[in-house]
Amino acid sequence: MRDPRITTLAKNLINYSVRLQKGEKILIENFGLQKELVNALVQEAYAAGGLPFVTLKEHQVDRALLMHATEEQQSLTAQFEANVMKEMDAYIGLRAGNNISELSDVPSDKMALHSKTVGTKVHREIRVPKTKWCVLRYPSSSMAQLANMSTENFEDFYFDVCNLDYGKMDKAMDALVELMNKTDKVQIKGPGTDLTFSIKDIPAVKCAGNMNIPDGEVYTAPVRDSINGTISYNTPSPYQSFTFENVQFTFKDGKIIEATSNDTDRINKILDTDEGARYVGEFAIGVNPFIQHPMKDILFDEKIDGSFHFTPGQCYDDAFNDNHSAVHWDLVMIQRPEYGGGEIYFDDVLIRKDGRFVIPELESLNPENLK
Repeated sequence: MRDPRITTLAKNLINYSVRLQKGEKILIENFGLQKELVNALVQEAYAAGGLPFVTLKEHQVDRALLMHATEEQQSLTAQFEANVMKEMDAYIGLRAGNNISELSDVPSDKMALHSKTVGTKVHREIRVPKTKWCVLRYPSSSMAQLANMSTENFEDFYFDVCNLDYGKMDKAMDALVELMNKTDKVQIKGPGTDLTFSIKDIPAVKCAGNMNIPDGEVYTAPVRDSINGTISYNTPSPYQSFTFENVQFTFKDGKIIEATSNDTDRINKILDTDEGARYVGEFAIGVNPFIQHPMKDILFDEKIDGSFHFTPGQCYDDAFNDNHSAVHWDLVMIQRPEYGGGEIYFDDVLIRKDGRFVIPELESLNPENLK
């Protein structure tokens, strides 16, 4: 018998996250086969009057394809997948599998080629701006291991996070959106971090279960050339199947002029993918009350309670700062006391200290008010 939590998740994804309507076409793309949730999503899509389509992918097969990929092969792959995506009204990307490092030995130039072709032509140019989309992980023993939890406890955590009341969170975010839309100068302080930038006239966008599950962030973008100072991220971050740690960036007039990490050469190669990779396309504040600690999965880590992320690379169309890149890398800093604390100021007013909102209109976003 199917776990009823899977049925609840499928209903939420179809009816709340992508709001599938009668006659709309939806692509369910599953990386690493998870039949129970895919079947539930298909059933709920039909129940909503939609037309579901399914694509199944496997990470080991993707690795074999990428190891010796050519520009012609990846361009044709992008053309093939773009022709499908153009027909879709909605998209759910279900990412599963037991080895997050499956692509770790794919050469960096092959990963960059994939980003510039499939990543850009299918997802950044079609799926993101032109469909109602949602991306999520599925619990596995390897995810539980990364989170330092038993498999059973991790599954309980996963469904708590994914099936919380996102409608309540959505309403609580309105005050933060309003404040960010009125803000010019942002200053962020913390261990190894003193950063200033402007978000003037760039819209703030709330994310409460529509585009990601789990969710819980409000994002905007910095004015492209306004960033100055240094940021020291305190959360391990997997990118292209390598886990980066101790990442530190120094900015001058918006550009990352110095970057170090546990693999400084590798991180600078990523930042040299194109001109936009050394500029920032997103600034977001994380508020999910159930996600307290990093688990080396960006879809979870970027939503951590008391965190923010500051993202080298491509901006979003709805928070546009004119930065274009094949890279979009959500690097996370947690500001709760056990991670060193920190402050966020909007126009010289302290709005969050040590991960907690300290002005009355934002207190509804503190974790005890969102559970």
